[in-house]
Amino acid sequence: MTARLLLPTAAGTLEPYEPTGNYLGAAPGGPAFRDRTAYAAAHVVADPLADNTPGRPAALDWDATLAFRHHLWSHGFAVADAMDTAQRNMGLDWSATAELIRRSAAEAATVGDPYALLACGAGTDHAGTRLSIEQVVEAYTEQIATVEESGAKVVLMASRQLAAAASGSQDYRRVYDTLLRQVRRPVVLHWLGEVFDPALAGYWGSADVHAATEVFLELVREHADRVDGVKVSLLDREHEIRLRAELPPGVRLYTGDDFHYPELIRGDDRHFSHALLGIFDAIAPVAAGALRALDAGDTAGYDALLAPTVPLSRHLFAAPTYHYKTGIVFLAWLTGHQSAFTMVAGAQSARSLTHLAEAYRLADAAGLLPDADAAAARMRALLAVAGVGA
Repeated sequence: MTARLLLPTAAGTLEPYEPTGNYLGAAPGGPAFRDRTAYAAAHVVADPLADNTPGRPAALDWDATLAFRHHLWSHGFAVADAMDTAQRNMGLDWSATAELIRRSAAEAATVGDPYALLACGAGTDHAGTRLSIEQVVEAYTEQIATVEESGAKVVLMASRQLAAAASGSQDYRRVYDTLLRQVRRPVVLHWLGEVFDPALAGYWGSADVHAATEVFLELVREHADRVDGVKVSLLDREHEIRLRAELPPGVRLYTGDDFHYPELIRGDDRHFSHALLGIFDAIAPVAAGALRALDAGDTAGYDALLAPTVPLSRHLFAAPTYHYKTGIVFLAWLTGHQSAFTMVAGAQSARSLTHLAEAYRLADAAGLLPDADAAAARMRALLAVAGVGA
């Protein structure tokens, strides 16, 4: 049995913790998910020997970054790449992003159809901070071309530059109408709430979520043949339930609610959500087993596997929510998917040791640590660096 550790608590004390050693993850290579389309939003692995300090160009460990995408594919997930989980707008510059899109698409092609296996974010983050509406369209168009040329599906990401430039809903419609008329294949529309990025407050032209939703729905209805689905990350369960009931036939709602995902994916007797979730990066083997249980009609088994992951997800995505990537990368390090706990732009420092210790406890309780001894050894090493004896 793995030896106990002394872990810091929110009260400023040290408490002994004995790992359970209980792993609940499914083995790779199971059957494809039948009833739900599930994207895992994937993080990037920083090169630990490069200068990934704040303000420096992103330098990635490409072997580990791409191996992690194969890990997700092996468990049945499609991959959502070059999005906020990959530190877009938080350190991953466009040069590294474009390379990530090309490399991930090439790897997806070795597994199957890149359009089915990989969706990549196209935005405006390479084009400066003060753009006109015309320049926003041009910036989007450039990034869309990069994704389409790779063979991946386009995710039209919410744009900070558009949020700053728009004077009302008519400017959002002008941009998105133009883009949706020119895309080659159906895309995913991404509505990222201000809890994930404060610069996106008032997206779609209104701070009133109901007014913004009407603009959004009008856009989707008019371009339903160009919209594969919508990815909504507002952390508002009731809003999502109402929105998915209003979508045109054939347009999926991909939940981005990392607080309520089990019930939203399970759905009710009329509707359910598909998924595009950052938490799936961390819980993929367990979530894969849960989704296959749901396919088999075993809702009790689905609930039993996913319910313990919710406290972990709520902890990782606690305010300030946009720093959830630190916990995602921390868990990838604990589970052996990368050799170092380091991030682009030095973002490994964005969460406290106490926060990370609680993430370790919750991951262990959810059956997410495939090698309890290795995870404990890494946790113990992190504690030692912080001056905490075990």
